[in-house]
Amino acid sequence: MNNDAIGVFDSGIGGLTTVKALHEILPNENIIYLGDTARIPYGTRSRETITTYACEDFAFLEKHKVKMIIIACGTVSAIVMNNPEIKTSIPYTGVLLPAVQAACGATRNSRIGVIGTPATIRSGGYGKAIRAIKPDINVIGKACPMFVPLVENGYTDRNNKVAQIITAEYLEVMKREKVDTLILGCTHYPHLKDIIADYMGEGVTLISPGEEAAKYTNALLSEKEQLSDRTESGTTEYYVTDSVELFAENCQSFLGNDIKGKIEKCSLEKI
Repeated sequence: MNNDAIGVFDSGIGGLTTVKALHEILPNENIIYLGDTARIPYGTRSRETITTYACEDFAFLEKHKVKMIIIACGTVSAIVMNNPEIKTSIPYTGVLLPAVQAACGATRNSRIGVIGTPATIRSGGYGKAIRAIKPDINVIGKACPMFVPLVENGYTDRNNKVAQIITAEYLEVMKREKVDTLILGCTHYPHLKDIIADYMGEGVTLISPGEEAAKYTNALLSEKEQLSDRTESGTTEYYVTDSVELFAENCQSFLGNDIKGKIEKCSLEKI
């Protein structure tokens, strides 16, 4: 057993979907969350810049007592997984591989769609990982840069006309290509799940990478006998690189309840 915390990082607040899933699946675990809110979005940056930011995020969490790190950012997961520049002795996972495994298991017609930030789609990371498991699968990728601002600004209600129009424009190709499984390749996107599901229709399975990463973490820690043995609920600490107040305002919509746990501002430049 291991009572150290699980570390989670994202470019902003989207990774809170992973935290929410961890709260549900592993309620007795402590969590340390880092949101690099001062430098969001990562998805429009170059591969080199994203790798630099990721190394700094890892270094921050390594300063705390964590037993595992989850990269709760689709962009970082697609670009830096197994990157030799990431030097850490702490086990880690991104959201990409758990999502890909779930998608490959769910598809019936071997046509999987992937939506994500421009950097995620440019990387081709999801397609490579899918074909490594099932070479015959057709992968259709689509960058959806407006989805993150929609979520950040609360345009998530399934009846929101603006969100519906943008969703239809982005996902028309997925309907045309008859995908039966769609990976929501950014941890913000599950907040648009109702709108996406309404547009795609019944019969299309939506894969939430944050939820799949939480399931993967549970399985891995259980296999290694590293789960906490505490009986009380775990604690969650939040660190952000920009406004604490703005982060707190957005937390409720991502977590589904009032935030429980301290929020502190931090600097990654001092690491």
